[in-house]
Amino acid sequence: MTSATPTVVGPFVKATASGQQGNCVEVAPLSDGGRAVRDSKNQRGPCLHFGPAQWTAFTDSVKTGA
Repeated sequence: MTSATPTVVGPFVKATASGQQGNCVEVAPLSDGGRAVRDSKNQRGPCLHFGPAQWTAFTDSVKTGA
């Protein structure tokens, strides 16, 4: 059984701390509560999809400096 790929349900947003160097990622919410991540320089390129639990684990690790 194959599960459906979640769809992007909101706009992609670049972090305000990214600056203007062009080495940025953008994040958008997905229909399953996860997040899609893409390269800001290649907006039509591939996206990485993270489920809700994966995204929470990642952001928690960033917040704690892990």
